[in-house]
Amino acid sequence: MSSRADRVDGHVVPAGRAGGRARPAPTGTAARALALGAALLVGVNLRPAITSVSALLDQATSEFGLGGVERSLLATLPVIAFGLTALLGPLLARRFGTTRAILAAMSALAAGLVLRVLSGWMLLPGTFLAGAAIMVAATLLPPYLKALGASGLWVGLSSMSFGVGAALGAGLAVPLDEAFGLRPALAAWSVLAVLAALAMLAVGRGSAATAPIREPVSIPVDARVSVAVMTAVFSLQALLYFAVTTWLPLMLSSHGESRAAAGGLLGWFSLIGLVPTLVAPVIARRRRILTWFGPGLGLVMAAGFVWFALDGGHDPVVVTVLGIAQNAGFGLAMGLLVSLAADESSAGILSAIAQGAGYAVAGIGSLLLGVVHDATGTWTPSLLIMAVCALLLAGSVALVIRRRPVSMIRR
Repeated sequence: MSSRADRVDGHVVPAGRAGGRARPAPTGTAARALALGAALLVGVNLRPAITSVSALLDQATSEFGLGGVERSLLATLPVIAFGLTALLGPLLARRFGTTRAILAAMSALAAGLVLRVLSGWMLLPGTFLAGAAIMVAATLLPPYLKALGASGLWVGLSSMSFGVGAALGAGLAVPLDEAFGLRPALAAWSVLAVLAALAMLAVGRGSAATAPIREPVSIPVDARVSVAVMTAVFSLQALLYFAVTTWLPLMLSSHGESRAAAGGLLGWFSLIGLVPTLVAPVIARRRRILTWFGPGLGLVMAAGFVWFALDGGHDPVVVTVLGIAQNAGFGLAMGLLVSLAADESSAGILSAIAQGAGYAVAGIGSLLLGVVHDATGTWTPSLLIMAVCALLLAGSVALVIRRRPVSMIRR
């Protein structure tokens, strides 16, 4: 899949000069390097708020006196917030520009991470605010990268930064808890969000800042199938990814793994996927490889979930397989989002629709998988449901890779 809006000598050339106005990529090597580096720092911030809670879910349940439903809600609320606030990112970008909108998101993330540990009644509202802030930034990264004329490699690095953050959140959660206590361990990630906000502030003051997007947008009839299929791909991969990052420590504990070992394997799940996440968006632009690689990821995931459900003796191996396949699936979905959009405005709208619906499905689906476990007393039914979803993902990817880039600029 290649777009006529792809990079040409470092500039974005919108397909057909959509909307009647070209939006050139920022000039200046230093400014562009700073803008791309800031995108990576933003990406690192988009998972620790989730994986750190997953690794410390039992401790948080005890510290805040949570019941079973409240525990499940704490674990899945950020992803639910993703779906409910999906359109906020494009709205902010149209009003203030993508750069300033991401800056605001990082500032709100830092605030949410601190607020949720100050008092018990602020736990869920602070968690929701953090989730909404993450969603704004995640939605705007594809159009931000599109405006910079980012290559497939840079899209891959941006996707990989999500995995770096997830690994840091999972791997450092238990050590931070043991050293400083639960609340400081959860609030510590606000420092990383502040650093990202400062980086975006520096970008906003330079020539790499993106201007507000004013072109009127709509979804043409001939683009609706592409949008629907892309949304299905993102929904299924997000559901499977967040189901694992949310419940993996508890799944591993049911197999007899210690708290430290379960947290370590959750970190390994993200760490082992860094290279696949980097490579997948590059592959997304190579149709010949993509035709078998894309659907193949879903098949591998399905096999991994069945293996995990039926065999509790090879947990590290299964987690490794799932880490490679699922992180590659996320990178592929991000690459397809960028490639399927013909211009920056279209990338923002497509990103909001696909990620918004996708994360709503992921949040509700992850919550329901926890409910199924509570009702049955075992993770086997939930894992088998996830295997079926992986098969549906394979079919959805097979359909989306046949679609042409779409423009949502009203002409």
